[in-house]
Amino acid sequence: MDIQRPSNARSKMIRRIVLVTVAVLVLGGVTLGLSRLRPAAPAVDRATIWTDDVKRGPMLREVRGLGTLIPEDIRWIPAQTDSRVDRIVIRPGAIVKPDSIILELSNPELQRDALDAEYQLKGAEADYANLKVQVHSELLNQKAAAAAVHSDYEQAKIQHDVDEKLREQGLGAELNARLSKVKEEQLGIRAQLEDERTQNAIDTVNSRLQAQESKVDEQRALYQLRKSQLDALHVRAGIDGVLQLVPVEVGQRVTPGTNIARVADPKKLKAEIKIAETQAKDVVIGLKAAIDTRNGIVTGHVSRIDPSVQNGTVTVDVAIDGALPQGARPDLSVDGTIEIENLKDVLYVGRPVHGQSDSTIGIFKLDPDGAEAARVNVKLGRSSVNTIEIVQGLNVGDKVILSDMSQWDTFDRIRLK
Repeated sequence: MDIQRPSNARSKMIRRIVLVTVAVLVLGGVTLGLSRLRPAAPAVDRATIWTDDVKRGPMLREVRGLGTLIPEDIRWIPAQTDSRVDRIVIRPGAIVKPDSIILELSNPELQRDALDAEYQLKGAEADYANLKVQVHSELLNQKAAAAAVHSDYEQAKIQHDVDEKLREQGLGAELNARLSKVKEEQLGIRAQLEDERTQNAIDTVNSRLQAQESKVDEQRALYQLRKSQLDALHVRAGIDGVLQLVPVEVGQRVTPGTNIARVADPKKLKAEIKIAETQAKDVVIGLKAAIDTRNGIVTGHVSRIDPSVQNGTVTVDVAIDGALPQGARPDLSVDGTIEIENLKDVLYVGRPVHGQSDSTIGIFKLDPDGAEAARVNVKLGRSSVNTIEIVQGLNVGDKVILSDMSQWDTFDRIRLK
């Protein structure tokens, strides 16, 4: 007889569910563990990085820029008239005196105008001399006429006195005395009129002479102008210095106002430095500066700051205080360093490649054993040319990487080999 075996399907189902559950839990645990594993730190060659130690102490704030030496005294010589370049007497680089002739120009019309002005001046001077003789002759005639009337007046006074005395003594007629009195009064009036005419003649003489003299002065000024323009055809340096530029060629036509030569004094130079606009905010007039001429360093001070920004830089003029080294000349390329301030006691480090003042950046800080470096956030403060202030994030003695680590931005740690 067959005996029915008990069914174990239920136990198999339970065992299967348990196995699946355990497998799922194990797989989830492995996945979670793998997800929490940090990626392997990339290896960086120690020879390719630049490190520095964080220090505490005084820090000198400076800004630096490139520039050139330029003369303080520059004289541009313009053409005064429409003319033609006939000859270049001196070439750039020559040492010149104030009366050194640089160029010879020509203008035939100006030569004719100068000659006409000279003749007109001589004609005006001749007219003035002729008028002077004429008015003086007229004045002398008027004075002579006035003198004759005064003579007649004096005689009439004497005759009246005689007739009056004779009348009083009864020796002369009263009519004669009255006639002589009338004659005296008439001649007195005539004498006064002649005096007024004489004064009027003097005033007229002065007015006529002044009018003619003004014409002479006008012609003289015109002649002097033409003469100076004619002399300016021989272009002179005007100052002691070096001829820097002659931007014209023989045969070229130049118009009034065209710059045809430039002369500068090479003994008086200043440095024109280009400072980045982000660093120029702390530069003020009077700050000390050092100029590297590639042949020596000279001291100076900030004398002018350009109010405008050009191509991201601010132009700063530095006046040279000391003697320039041998070989210093206009347009020489120089490096300028301006001292902003001296911080007495600050935490600072060498300036990172991408470190800007008053910013927060990520910097790799080396572990104590120097085998690895971890990224830390550092708040930066005031900056200088090669150093920058640490406000937060680092301590004295920490060693950090200053070189460009942008290719490792996705990693928080690196290994050094």
